[in-house]
Amino acid sequence: MSIAIAEALVSGEPWTPQRVAHRFVETFHRARRVGYSGRFYELLLHVEDGHDLLTRINPASDKSGAAMRAGPIGLLSEVSDVLHYADVQARITHDTPDGIEAAQAAALAVHYCHYDVGPMARIGNWIDERLRAAGGAGDWARPWHGRVGPQGRMSVRAALTALTVGASLSDVLHTSVAYTGDVDTVATIALAAASRSTRITDDLPKSLLDGLENGPYGYTFLRNLDIRLQATCGTSRSRG
Repeated sequence: MSIAIAEALVSGEPWTPQRVAHRFVETFHRARRVGYSGRFYELLLHVEDGHDLLTRINPASDKSGAAMRAGPIGLLSEVSDVLHYADVQARITHDTPDGIEAAQAAALAVHYCHYDVGPMARIGNWIDERLRAAGGAGDWARPWHGRVGPQGRMSVRAALTALTVGASLSDVLHTSVAYTGDVDTVATIALAAASRSTRITDDLPKSLLDGLENGPYGYTFLRNLDIRLQATCGTSRSRG
């Protein structure tokens, strides 16, 4: 679903619920993968397009899916666009206050790192300020401790804490995994942001890249999509 969001951003198409939902469905059907929640996977198997998905889905979730896929949105140059785009895509599947705000916080973390807004120790405070100003509940600067549950707010708070204590990508990854619980989500959110920061050393071992699949939507595809995404997201966007 992160690929779907990245491709939608690169395309420049109107950022509407139906268009983003259609990208989700299209990306799923061209390369079906396990890893979705069981119910959502079954739903995607039977929907034909974005309109069909929006008609059938019950989006009342506060879990972490919308936050986990929001990273590419953080490359947008305007905070107002980051908030809006993250909100629209979250409401498709996680139309709850916590589901939406967690997605916005995850995207803002990438934005903070990509544009080198300030020191990593301030990332939670900066996100808190932006989301409280937008009417959110905030509380993103409070350090996370212990096991991470399924809620998006938990995963993002844990990821932000990992970002503040990690001097390198391997530090961030180790901290994310050490929480226990939903650590794949925490690591995804944290490393999406950390990988865009010049303040965090890229020391991930080569063994994590060796052997990655390189089929139609594998390693080379992802690298090329990343290049296109960074080239097209540095200016203000039409919201559609």
